[in-house]
Amino acid sequence: MTDKTGFSRRDYLRLLGAGAAAAAATTAADHSAFGAAPIYDQSAEDRIRRMKWWHEAKFGMFIHWGLYSILGRHEWVMEMEGIPVSEYEQLARRFRPKPSPAREWAQLARRAGMKYMVMTTKHHEGFCLFDTKTTDYCAPRQAAGRDLVREYVDAVRAEGLRVGLYFSLMDWHHPDGARCQFDEAARRRFVDYTHAQIRELMTNYGKIDILWYDVPWPLDVGGWESERMNEMVFGLQPDIIVNNRNDPQKQMGDFFTPEQRIEAAAEGKAWEACMTMNDSWGYHAADDAWKAPKQVIRNLIACARDGGNYLINIGPEADGSVPQRSVEILNTVGAWMDKNGRSLYGADRCQPTRCRFASFSRRGATLYMHVHFWPGETVALAGLMNRVKSARLLATNENVKFEQDDYRVRFTGLPVKAPDAPITTIAIECDGEPKQDQYFVRRRERGQV
Repeated sequence: MTDKTGFSRRDYLRLLGAGAAAAAATTAADHSAFGAAPIYDQSAEDRIRRMKWWHEAKFGMFIHWGLYSILGRHEWVMEMEGIPVSEYEQLARRFRPKPSPAREWAQLARRAGMKYMVMTTKHHEGFCLFDTKTTDYCAPRQAAGRDLVREYVDAVRAEGLRVGLYFSLMDWHHPDGARCQFDEAARRRFVDYTHAQIRELMTNYGKIDILWYDVPWPLDVGGWESERMNEMVFGLQPDIIVNNRNDPQKQMGDFFTPEQRIEAAAEGKAWEACMTMNDSWGYHAADDAWKAPKQVIRNLIACARDGGNYLINIGPEADGSVPQRSVEILNTVGAWMDKNGRSLYGADRCQPTRCRFASFSRRGATLYMHVHFWPGETVALAGLMNRVKSARLLATNENVKFEQDDYRVRFTGLPVKAPDAPITTIAIECDGEPKQDQYFVRRRERGQV
């Protein structure tokens, strides 16, 4: 495909390759002509207000859905297989989802115990699932014939969940998407195009709770005019929260977004681990590397323990159907959350971590011991520096007997087999914020304390 300037797909691919090498060396000085923007920062008080619900929510659903779902080989298929724009864009004529699949997603999210959802409105392929005046390469003016973001927003609200919109800054379809790095006229066109689409998303769908930027290649903060971008967003949606990915240095925004790993941000910094349920974000028919429900729950606990959120992904098929394995996993997680979710929603950062068969979360002075490898009739916890006041099985509210000395707490008289699946949670009421000294026992035995 060649545009009116004579810029061909071959030129585009050449620039992609050149840009990948150059991007690492790009600095703010490279865009001095664009005007370096200061780092955008809402007041601490306003951020606390806007993010209160998000810190309490802990658990959300990510949805990657687009033309790549037709091919069923991951959402990067266009790039990874070198598919030309002129060939790839024909998929828009085949993308005909079934009626309102987002209703199924939202119902599944609610059953799983999730409190918010984030859907791709435009992924790197450049195809818009929303109604836009900027391009005809969008669902309403292609085979789908309707605004799929509108359907999604309405479905999420109907289930009482918070609405999040994902937007990729990188765009493989737009002719200026790569050359904007080297050509100021192209940069001006592409940045205006991008800002206009974000404005539409922030204007046309009522209250939006999250804007989830992704992949700022090939520009820097100054090139994207990210300060102005965020000012526009907050001007239109004063209660919204935004992530940090419209800044290559990831210093802007309200929360950090480690991908495919659980990595807590510094104390006082908000963060959210986003992960796939198998190894792919978009639908991949052959990807069978599914996480077990127990692993999903353990990941959620790990995020809550360290003050973060867990955003786990589904990759619907082209018609919007959720792969059956994803449904099964999330239904199992949801059944567990029905009984144990109170240990995670609104959880505080938790200092105790040391155990080979359990993980921890806390709310106030209550320590939740999540036993994922059940040891039998006695469960022991070493080095707890608090006095235990009471203990119970969270799922059934049954009291648990315990005995405590200077070294450990032993919870006794428990069933031989785990009383809950896939993880059993013991709620431990302490005489203050739970603290564990990982080395107390070893020092005490060696006469060091």
